[in-house]
Amino acid sequence: MDLYILRHAIAEPLSESNGWTDSKRALTPDGAEKMRRIAKGMQSLALGFDRVLCSPFVRARQTAEIVRETFQPSPPVEIVPELASGIGLKTQIDALVPFQADHARLLVVGHEPDLSSMIATFISGDPSTAITMKKAGLCSLTVGTLRNGRCARLNWLLAPSQLKRL
Repeated sequence: MDLYILRHAIAEPLSESNGWTDSKRALTPDGAEKMRRIAKGMQSLALGFDRVLCSPFVRARQTAEIVRETFQPSPPVEIVPELASGIGLKTQIDALVPFQADHARLLVVGHEPDLSSMIATFISGDPSTAITMKKAGLCSLTVGTLRNGRCARLNWLLAPSQLKRL
């Protein structure tokens, strides 16, 4: 399975406008515009996704929708509550496992530090391995059988500045 992991784009800070609630933070206008350029860069890599799985947080959903709108055919987006920030690595990985049987190419959209820990676990078996996902950064993994442990090969990890130039 090809597994792609995307961190959400630049979001607004916690403020009165989002009720001081992290889950309600939306992308900034600049973040949404940059994500559109990044999604076009992703498309230029000839990527395709059978499904997009994303956190229920507003900024992750908006990031996933920008990807869906950019790609043809448009992959369906599914909200996975376990991908919310801070849920716990084992729970997040367990929530992804059922999708591998029916999908050869999955995109996961979520948050830091969860995504870096997930990638580190998949490539080394150790969630503390030094991986850092920048906002709107994208990682490509080839996965044998998805599990909570070493199960993948890192193909590449691209920063948003690299994706925008494609």
